[in-house]
Order: sequence, then structure tokens, then C-alpha cells
Amino acid sequence: MEEDISLFRKIIKDDKPDFIKEISPLKLAYIGDSVYELIVRSYCLNERTALKDLHRKKVDLVNAKAQAEIYKKIEPLLTEEEVKVAKRGRNAKGNSIPKNQSVGNYRLATGLEALIGFLFLSKKEARLFDLIEKGLDYESEKNV
Repeated sequence: MEEDISLFRKIIKDDKPDFIKEISPLKLAYIGDSVYELIVRSYCLNERTALKDLHRKKVDLVNAKAQAEIYKKIEPLLTEEEVKVAKRGRNAKGNSIPKNQSVGNYRLATGLEALIGFLFLSKKEARLFDLIEKGLDYESEKNV
């Protein structure tokens, strides 16, 4: 357990953690998935609706198809380094693909999640929030 916590401590203390580039893209996506869901849940709180409707809105945004669309929207805005991280995530060989998602959407979503994990662990929160906000704005415009 102490070893597990030490990585977290290292991330918190280090201003520019270079070791993040060594983390596998699927592990970056694992972290990115959690961060993305938390951002989406916070985003949904802006709406004055019942809790069950908030949950539906979250489910609409936290799935491979929606994440693939968001990735396509923000891709032109990405730096060279961000594109490389997303491509590593997109090309990583995972264990399975959900039955209700296309392979293409699932891979784009994994790329987005890897990028989110990378930006979060690199302490580039402002950049992370800016990209996700632009992607979520696109999704909300689409549903109007």
C-alpha cells in the first residue's frame, strides 16, 4: 500500500512530473476516465433539473460515442505533444470493446481519456478544462 501511495505523493509534490510520459496509455486513460466523469458531473450540475435527469445527461456524455465526437471537435486545437498522447491512447491494445460501441468510437474515446489523464497528471488543469469545455459546448449545441 505504501508503494501505491508514494506515486500519488510524487505527483502531488512534483511541479513538472516528467515520469508521466512513461505511464502506459491505458493507465493514463484509466485516470482520464475518472477525471472526465467528474468534470461531466460538475458540468451537469449547472442544469436545474432533477437528479435522475442529471444522471441521464451524464450517461449521454460519458460514453464512447459522445467522447469520440468531443475528441473530433477538439483535435484541431491540440498541441503536437497532446496529439501524440491521444494517438498512443487510441492505438493501445485494450482487453475488450463494449458490445454497443464501434471499434472506432471506442479507440477515439480511449485516446481522449489518455489525453485527459496526461493533462491532469501533468498539472495542466487550465488546458484540460479549456479543451473539455469546448468539447462539451459542442455536444450541448448538437442536442439543441
